[in-house]
Amino acid sequence: MTTTDLSQRPSVRPAPRPARLADRVPALVGASLNAGARLAPRVTGRLALELWRRPGRPAAVRDDEQDVHTAARRSLVDHDGTEVAAYAWGDGERPVLFVHGWGARASRFAEVVAALLGAGYSPVAYDAWGHGATPGPVRTIVEHQVVIAELERRHGPFAGVVAHSFGVPVALYAARSGLRAERLVALSGMGEFGYVVDTFCERLGLGATVNRELRRAIERAWFAGDTGIWERFSAQPLPDREVLVVHDAADRVVDRSQADRLVEALGDGARLVETRGLGHGRILRDQAVVGEVVAFLEGGRP
Repeated sequence: MTTTDLSQRPSVRPAPRPARLADRVPALVGASLNAGARLAPRVTGRLALELWRRPGRPAAVRDDEQDVHTAARRSLVDHDGTEVAAYAWGDGERPVLFVHGWGARASRFAEVVAALLGAGYSPVAYDAWGHGATPGPVRTIVEHQVVIAELERRHGPFAGVVAHSFGVPVALYAARSGLRAERLVALSGMGEFGYVVDTFCERLGLGATVNRELRRAIERAWFAGDTGIWERFSAQPLPDREVLVVHDAADRVVDRSQADRLVEALGDGARLVETRGLGHGRILRDQAVVGEVVAFLEGGRP
């Protein structure tokens, strides 16, 4: 295991402030759903699904991402009545696919995109449904594969894939479904698909009944009642693939233990780099991490 330690400034404890209604909303919603689960569990599962499937207002392009974002060649991928925003940089040689996470957008990879351009790669990315410039509602991992396959047809075969957060299970499933890329980078990702439900329920204080009914609602709404999705979309062995797993020790969005699940499930081709002090999002902008990603895609080992 390789560890990247970053010095941290002493933290300053903020002064306490009065609780606002917005701060109490998650607890109020959680209490309502827990109460409803005792009377109408199936209905409560559908209500929880409506909350779970909404990533919120699409994230804007940040100032430090603007130059890279503006430089992209833009296109659209038509799928089932929606147009997915896609981006490409470079001259087309050695293309690398990027898959962003929940609540993010393709521009979040700006630092890595710029570094790969400098190394002679041609990054390719897209905004998922309900994210960035692509309208919602959100779609399933299976539908992501349609977009990824079309991008591979246009730009591939890919020299590698870089994914962050929820983009990691999307990218790993694509690799098992035929995406040709020998090297994959998993940044702050989860190894268990069910983790996205568990953390949602934990954040709202939802009990085991709501968790179970939410899972059942997902199965019924999108997968014809298939209970096997939790295993199918979780990490599994990827023979003949090299995977770089990068995770921060204090990630508050995806727990560090999920990195161990990834490495264990993926097999001998997976290697872990642990960082400190970067959290869930800054890991995409840290120059040491960016350097690890470029070196790994170039054929080095972390």
